[in-house]
Amino acid sequence: MISLFPSKARLNVLCLGAHPDDIEIGCGGALLVLAGSGRAVVRSMVLSGSGERPDEARAAGAAFGVVEGPVLHEVPDGRFPEHWGTVKQHLEDAGAQEPTPDVIFAPREDDSHQDHRLIAGLVTTVWRDSLVLRYEIPKWDGDLGRVTHYVPLTEEQARSKVELLHRSFPSQHARDWWDEGTYLGLMRLRGVECRSPYAEGFVVSKARISFDAWSVDDG
Repeated sequence: MISLFPSKARLNVLCLGAHPDDIEIGCGGALLVLAGSGRAVVRSMVLSGSGERPDEARAAGAAFGVVEGPVLHEVPDGRFPEHWGTVKQHLEDAGAQEPTPDVIFAPREDDSHQDHRLIAGLVTTVWRDSLVLRYEIPKWDGDLGRVTHYVPLTEEQARSKVELLHRSFPSQHARDWWDEGTYLGLMRLRGVECRSPYAEGFVVSKARISFDAWSVDDG
């Protein structure tokens, strides 16, 4: 198993979500791994949220180890393409901040939700030198596909992710897809694919490989 950033003492990580809960559903397990490592500074931005949802996003950020943010905006839910310029500006404003992230968690480019898809398409127009790990979100549309990279999770980490999701987002409890089976099931399948009890899957469309100070984990 190959370790990314073997010689990096501390990772700067940026998480991007269209809506409160996108980030935690898509990469909450990876965030718990990073929080446990003590070697990451994680910040986040959520572009849409109203009512009680901003408070939920803040609670979730704290629970999953986000140390800066989330920065919250009010782009209308479901209308991101109509507000292309606003979305682009929010991303550009984030891109102007230092330090430049080593890793960005963002939606997949083939995500069926128009809000997710717009962010996905704009990420690499703002950040050209960061590794973009594109997360997946299970939904009615049935758009799950192949992934290219995995973050292995222990059973404890996977169950902790589900518990924190449930605790952080009470507004979503009534949804028919919001339950332990959905999240544990997907993480278990991704775990099967990478020989781990559980895992989260990501898509990487472009990566630059350096063999300097390369490290290989025999696990």
